[in-house]
Amino acid sequence: MYAGKLVFAQLMEFAPWHTFGRLVAKYRGDRNVRRFSCLDQVLCMSFAQLTYRESLRDIEACLGAQPAKLYHLGIRGNVTRSNLADANEGRDWRIYCEFAQALIRIARRLYADEPLAVELDNTVYALDSTSIDLCLWLFPWAPFRQTKAAIKLHTLLDLRGAIPTFIHISDGKLHDVNVLDVLVPEPGAFYVMDRGYLDFARLHLMHQAGTFFVTRAKSNSKCRRLYSHAVDRSTGLICDQTVELTVLYSRRDYPERLRRIRYRDLQTNKTLVFLTNHFGIPAATVCALYKSRWQVELFFKWIKQHLRIKRFFGTSENAVNSQVWIAVATYVLVAIARKRLNLDLSLHSMLQILSVTPFEKVPLHQLFTDQGPMPQPPTDANQLILL
Repeated sequence: MYAGKLVFAQLMEFAPWHTFGRLVAKYRGDRNVRRFSCLDQVLCMSFAQLTYRESLRDIEACLGAQPAKLYHLGIRGNVTRSNLADANEGRDWRIYCEFAQALIRIARRLYADEPLAVELDNTVYALDSTSIDLCLWLFPWAPFRQTKAAIKLHTLLDLRGAIPTFIHISDGKLHDVNVLDVLVPEPGAFYVMDRGYLDFARLHLMHQAGTFFVTRAKSNSKCRRLYSHAVDRSTGLICDQTVELTVLYSRRDYPERLRRIRYRDLQTNKTLVFLTNHFGIPAATVCALYKSRWQVELFFKWIKQHLRIKRFFGTSENAVNSQVWIAVATYVLVAIARKRLNLDLSLHSMLQILSVTPFEKVPLHQLFTDQGPMPQPPTDANQLILL
């Protein structure tokens, strides 16, 4: 019988805890802490993410049912609701933000060779946001409407491996386009965005930074055609044009030429108009790039279903930020384990298995590869048949 570490402890070994220790020292997270450290907090919250705990009481009851195994999970402090609540309320959320960013850097190196849906050597990002509705009475710091609160997760997703590389948490009132002001463009990369990010002044700054964008044009966008390129209409392409903006303010914000591609979806018969500042790739590739943007929508749907970011364990801004970043760190940590163990399982399947086996003593690779029924012991021929 395997007498090694628990499944949860094996998974946590993939995290760079030396980096976490430096971040705790940087933000003085364990200052005046005697019994429940930042490490205890992040382990308990990661356990809650993996096992789908619903509340602090749920976490306390679940971990309290296995007191002899807490030490082997890496938890040294006393796990109580008050300790967890105080930690979520008072520990600086930037510790877990930068820890998640460190995990993201590791994951991006591991998934750098993942294939894309299109044949491009460039890095391709999908930028979008999702809203999480909250109670205004409990979360007054996140106003959205007159009777509702909400937070927005503005996410930049690397389409190689579906790894979130940038997450900005704001209240529900912040418009999506404002996130371009805090985003640092990467030269040579593609940014795929929907119409909510169509702001010509901001797009021109991205163009000057050497990045490429693909977005949809609005119905009232006015352009003048300068040149038309030949297209294969049997693929759904209608036109591929070089254009310039004609409206005074738009032309002042973006004085360069743009590429406009009109495409009709053969399945839905819907016509789409794309704008990009890249003139070298085929028009069909531009359409395929925008279609791949749907991965960020699937990412939002996935994390809302499988991580605890719709129900929060605390009501303060610090507690919400801490929980979101620990959830992201847990997601990326599972992705790192999947790559380093060279598994063919999806992240969904891995999380389902991890949710019911955190206290088991099984090697991780065996846990994820031996999915068949357990072999039955051979029957003894001398055993009498009673029935």
